[in-house]
Amino acid sequence: MAKKTKRIGDDDRKLYAFISSFFTIVGFIIALILWRKDKYIMHYAKHGLVLFIAQAVIIVLGPFLYFLSSVLWVLWVILWIVSWMNSFSGKMKKTFLIGDLADKIIL
Repeated sequence: MAKKTKRIGDDDRKLYAFISSFFTIVGFIIALILWRKDKYIMHYAKHGLVLFIAQAVIIVLGPFLYFLSSVLWVLWVILWIVSWMNSFSGKMKKTFLIGDLADKIIL
């Protein structure tokens, strides 16, 4: 007997993509485990991973960059918000600055 595969609805895909982007590394890991075969969800999960890496870099370099770290945090928050807004669009949009980096991640 063939194994039944459950198809994810469009609204569910948008929600899962949002979760993957919003929770950065945790969302990426969840997406990798549960929704790895869904290109739309993984597209935004990769955005979350790039945002997590950027966050780690800002935390490590922040004490040495002083004012620039504040600007980087504001940019990071803007990119984070735009990423999860894009995830609800239903289209695989590239978020400014992080979209090209996310596309380079091969799983």
